[in-house]
Amino acid sequence: MTALSDLLTHETIALDQEAEDWQDAIRLAGRLLESAGVSAPAYTQAMVDSVHKNGPYIVLAPGFAFPHARPSEAVHRTGMSWVRLASPVEFGSRANDPVTLVVALAATDSSTHQQAMASLATVLTDTELRASLDEASSAEEVHAILRGDAVGDSAPPSQPERARPEGGGRTRDHILTVCGNGLGTSLFLKNTLEQVLDTWGWGGLISVEATDTVSARGKAKDADLILTSGEIARALGDVGVPLVVIENFTSQREIDAALRASYDI
Repeated sequence: MTALSDLLTHETIALDQEAEDWQDAIRLAGRLLESAGVSAPAYTQAMVDSVHKNGPYIVLAPGFAFPHARPSEAVHRTGMSWVRLASPVEFGSRANDPVTLVVALAATDSSTHQQAMASLATVLTDTELRASLDEASSAEEVHAILRGDAVGDSAPPSQPERARPEGGGRTRDHILTVCGNGLGTSLFLKNTLEQVLDTWGWGGLISVEATDTVSARGKAKDADLILTSGEIARALGDVGVPLVVIENFTSQREIDAALRASYDI
């Protein structure tokens, strides 16, 4: 596993950058990865193409976009870039536009960056840390904040007892989080969901799997429900289990409410 501060270096952090539109914002983040030797221009184009294909599902929370694409030969090593925009940019997300922070991921596989993703989810869930990052004056200051071990304090207030899925029936004790590629936004949502389950005391009782749209159709039969974005939910269609749309992937409270509505609590 690799830490967030190892994947984000001073040279892949850029502050107060101007972008003409969402494509330009993604290309800014991609060029940082290219300059650091993390990925080739083809990967930057793949991140842009992914949004054209799947919609703005990468806008995970208010003001925050997480562009990425599938592992390929265009990725030389796993890394991330961090771009704070000088002026907000519209990505087309009804719930979370406009975007001021773009964090791009290039991964060689689906596992080495999981610890970094968990750390990023924790950082962006913490309102005080997010404010500090928004106010940081240098790449060095951003990196120093990301090296810290502070955690969020937005955990749901109550811990429900175990319950059956809404509408009764056998619980499979398994939840899928889904995105287009199965290694970026779905993993981010998985991390926040697991924080809620741990707070409830359900962490060892319900398993969470991050996956892509193609695999999700086959795996749905073994899950109680699927958590995903509105764009991916429309692409999936009817898969035989409830599809729960999450707008803010960093909000434990939104996910808490979604789980309470989906299970008989």
